[in-house]
Amino acid sequence: MNKQQKQKITLWEFFQSLGKTFMLPVALLSFSGIMLGIGSSLSSRDVITLLPFLDHQAFQLTFIWMSKIGSFAFSFLPVMFAIAIPLGLARENKGVAAFAGFVGFAVFNLATNFYLTIQGILPTTDPLILKAHNIQNILGIQSIDSGILGAVIVGVIVYLLHERFNTIRLPDALAFFGGTRFVPIITTLVLGLVGLVVPFIWPWFAMGITGLGNLISSAGSFGPMIFGTGERLLLPFGLHHILVALIRFTEAGGTMEVCGNSVSGALTIFQAQLSCPTTHGFSGSATQFLSQGKMPAFLGGLPGAALAIYHCAHPQNRHKIKGLLISGVVACVIGGTTEPIEFLFLFVAPFLYLIHAILTGLGFTVMAVTGVTIGNTDGNLIDFVVFGILHGIETKWYMVPVVAFIWFVSYYAIFRFAITRFNIKTPGRDTDGKNNEKTATTAPITSKSGYDTVAILQALGGKDNIISLDNCITRLRMSVKNMSEVDDDQLKSLRAIGVIHLNDHNLQVVIGPQVQSVKDELDQLIQSPHN
Repeated sequence: MNKQQKQKITLWEFFQSLGKTFMLPVALLSFSGIMLGIGSSLSSRDVITLLPFLDHQAFQLTFIWMSKIGSFAFSFLPVMFAIAIPLGLARENKGVAAFAGFVGFAVFNLATNFYLTIQGILPTTDPLILKAHNIQNILGIQSIDSGILGAVIVGVIVYLLHERFNTIRLPDALAFFGGTRFVPIITTLVLGLVGLVVPFIWPWFAMGITGLGNLISSAGSFGPMIFGTGERLLLPFGLHHILVALIRFTEAGGTMEVCGNSVSGALTIFQAQLSCPTTHGFSGSATQFLSQGKMPAFLGGLPGAALAIYHCAHPQNRHKIKGLLISGVVACVIGGTTEPIEFLFLFVAPFLYLIHAILTGLGFTVMAVTGVTIGNTDGNLIDFVVFGILHGIETKWYMVPVVAFIWFVSYYAIFRFAITRFNIKTPGRDTDGKNNEKTATTAPITSKSGYDTVAILQALGGKDNIISLDNCITRLRMSVKNMSEVDDDQLKSLRAIGVIHLNDHNLQVVIGPQVQSVKDELDQLIQSPHN
């Protein structure tokens, strides 16, 4: 890739990039949650009573092993964020940035421990003192539990230090400590000072987050709806990860005593209850912000919208869009990835997306009001089975198919009426067929991604037009020199789901679940001297 030009990014772009870095630990969280969910449910007495053959020692040892390794991500969640943020944000020498993230997080907590020690608060094992000062054991260090927010602060500081100092040149006598070696050194010094300040400022941060949580809680049954609708409305801008992280991992998502420990954040509470042997059932105040709220829209609503789009397409075009819609529904129902369907109508009918966001939020409220308690992160069929059915009727999983069916019918009716009434140009309704014929590829595509990445690069203006390239779960995120050289229609004809222009130099191309492979192939093409 070309030597990346250092552009001053806006606060909006920074938060988009910050949200994208959350995806690395969150992806592991999702997998770990499934491992923990399967292991804990199949080793429970209720399931063993129902299926006695599971009581065999080999099965039980396997399930306990799954629970143990599944709990890893939740035990070390803050340090994973502290590492992932500089890793994702750094433009070069990413490994150094990640290493400095771990160093910074450890030093940050050691410095806080030092302050609490000289104040005479530590060392102690008195539970009243520990609770009064919110002290937990973090990486073997007694320190104030600043949770995910503290890890985010550490990660951002490390990223800024890395960008400023990773190419620093020191005098010859100190040259050994220059360049990338200087990053963890300056990180140690700066985070060592920041850790001393934490005991003074953290109560104010905690009050702010708790206030947000109280605001959501005071909304009663509409709290989950506000969250669910807000998350969908922020998704097109790539800012939904910020809201989701606040609810999942901080006091804004609630605080609860689980197995003798104070736990904050909706997802953290759910996973703590999942792994606690003395806890039976899950807290509705936590799960109301988790997978269950997505299920009406993900398992019912969006498939209904896809069917409406198919039926509203011109009959001669239906075979052309069938594969697109089926793959979108599979990604949504099985993987919990909704953008391949959402971006089919987001740009051509924003008001339909607004209706979708409201109905998604309403799904959160309906699940909470009916007493469903299904957790985890994705809202897909896997979560429904692992955290709903396998944990018995106490989760009220049987309400999900009922509500999902109602959402399916509602979405189908709303979308079919709107598309036909307002002649919305959803896929298959283009009368000229220009997008389909513009660059139809006759040569077989041999790339692993299944996309014509050579043509995609050309549609982006060629490799000389690319300043930086990255990706999130479904989108290519990039900066370009000249936006006028980007051909949106060409990209859509090459199976891009949508193209989002953020400003004069930054855009996102929605690809879908295979975006990582597409990004890797584009990187190879950009770095190749023959293209």
